[in-house]
Amino acid sequence: MSRVLAVDYGERRIGLAISDPLGMIAQPLPTLTRRRGKRPPIAEIERIVTERDVGELVIGLPLTSEGDESEWTAEVRAFAEKLATRTARPVHFLDERMTSARAERAIREAGLSRSQRQDKGLVDATAAVIILQTHLDARARSESRHV
Repeated sequence: MSRVLAVDYGERRIGLAISDPLGMIAQPLPTLTRRRGKRPPIAEIERIVTERDVGELVIGLPLTSEGDESEWTAEVRAFAEKLATRTARPVHFLDERMTSARAERAIREAGLSRSQRQDKGLVDATAAVIILQTHLDARARSESRHV
């Protein structure tokens, strides 16, 4: 079984998380930095997909608090389409509402220092872990119902 890569696509940073080979546990990867006005680092993500034997991707979909799509949602969908084309891997979307708040709460509860808690890269990586673990858990529940 191949791994799953989660992407928390942001304006300044891209949080990444990867599953174990069995697709059960999510773990963070280093956060990628985006430069304002530059193209997203698709080549870097493509390299990770190849090197880590990633078979599918899950992208956090930024919906409004009402569950509607926005201009940012359209940008994330366009990014995901490019990524799917470049990697030739299936891409799934997961509603990412509240993942940043959950990530910040998890970091606070972990007892990290103030400077660690304020590390936005850590928040983005943790949000990617939450997106991925949610996807993996939903997939496991779905598979167990079909057994």
